[in-house]
Amino acid sequence: MNKQNKVMQSTVAGILALGATMVSTSASAVPEQPKFWEKCSGVAKAGMNDCGSLDGKHGCAGMATENNHAEEWVYVPKGTCSKISGGKVRKVKPAKS
Repeated sequence: MNKQNKVMQSTVAGILALGATMVSTSASAVPEQPKFWEKCSGVAKAGMNDCGSLDGKHGCAGMATENNHAEEWVYVPKGTCSKISGGKVRKVKPAKS
């Protein structure tokens, strides 16, 4: 085998090894799906709530009219709501499998 072929084989082997490393790294970077969700009020942005308001003013997602209203909510992974300024946990439910 000549020198040029050896260099080419080394280059190809390096590229393949780098590709395999990148695939394994990106696969481990994806977080697990939450096992539980919290209904977190006081953090929804206008038009971004998950369902009806807690006070019954409306019954649909996306109808919040102001940011961070205490009666509007979104689902977040369990343990997240208390980390958000103004967030208040209203209910915890298991995730669908």
